[in-house]
Amino acid sequence: MGLKQELFTIEQGFWLSGKEHFSAHLDAHCVLAFPQAGEMHGVQTREDVARTATSENRWKDLRMTDRSVLQPSPDVAIISYRADVNRADGQPYSALIGSAYIRRDEGWKLAFHQHSPL
Repeated sequence: MGLKQELFTIEQGFWLSGKEHFSAHLDAHCVLAFPQAGEMHGVQTREDVARTATSENRWKDLRMTDRSVLQPSPDVAIISYRADVNRADGQPYSALIGSAYIRRDEGWKLAFHQHSPL
């Protein structure tokens, strides 16, 4: 599997999967930048973020377009894309997303994630 496919497969899991995916693919600490009121912001632990991935708030019908990957060093990769998705309550949501990954011994881990709603 190529880098782009691997990272976007991991990223998709953050939208659609549960706590196990978050625990497996988040770095020990992750910076989150969400513009929505009430969302987590700033530096969060893997455990705190994983606790938010409940079946009641999972997204549905995710489409990821305009995908790009930048790998400034062998152990760092930054992805960006447009996400069109429905919230658990059925409300549509569109945003430009940026995520930064760091390669650890266990594989690629998410270290930064940011939303810019459209």
